[in-house]
Amino acid sequence: MFNNETYKVKMSKTIDVFIKELSSLRTGRANSNMLDLVKVDVYGQKIPINQLGTITTPEPRSINIQVWDINNVSLIDSALKKSELGLNPQIDGQLIRLPIPDLSEERRIEMKKIIKSMGEKCKVSIRNIRREANDNLKKLLKSKEISEDDENKNEKIIQDITDNNIKIIDAKVISKEEEIMKI
Repeated sequence: MFNNETYKVKMSKTIDVFIKELSSLRTGRANSNMLDLVKVDVYGQKIPINQLGTITTPEPRSINIQVWDINNVSLIDSALKKSELGLNPQIDGQLIRLPIPDLSEERRIEMKKIIKSMGEKCKVSIRNIRREANDNLKKLLKSKEISEDDENKNEKIIQDITDNNIKIIDAKVISKEEEIMKI
């Protein structure tokens, strides 16, 4: 039996991943989510920073990391320096301060391209899920488990779900681009 909820959930999860990736982009404003993609090599494994200390944003242009174990301070420092965030950590005991510099005009334009590209990749994933659903419908029709009417009805439902998700992606892309272009 065909269940379009399965595909709705798959598309929803794809958008959740996209939103998480977007939130990790540096926009010139402090956001603790920027550090989500930075992993620190501690205790023989890669661990996210938020599991090694408390992350706060005391001001719009700075992030503080209160590291719980003093031995991890240098490891977090080197992981931040190696990351593509372009941040310069300042260490004060167990506190790491991350000043967030303003974005240059070139960097803003570059970021817009990255955001558009991320949006396109997400749309492709959504369309692949739609294709998977439609292929499944065709198999069910061929094996006479559903009628042609059921196939058409479900194809329309899947297309509506796809269209709605593409609109969500477009809205998120536009919103993030506006956020980046604000000075």
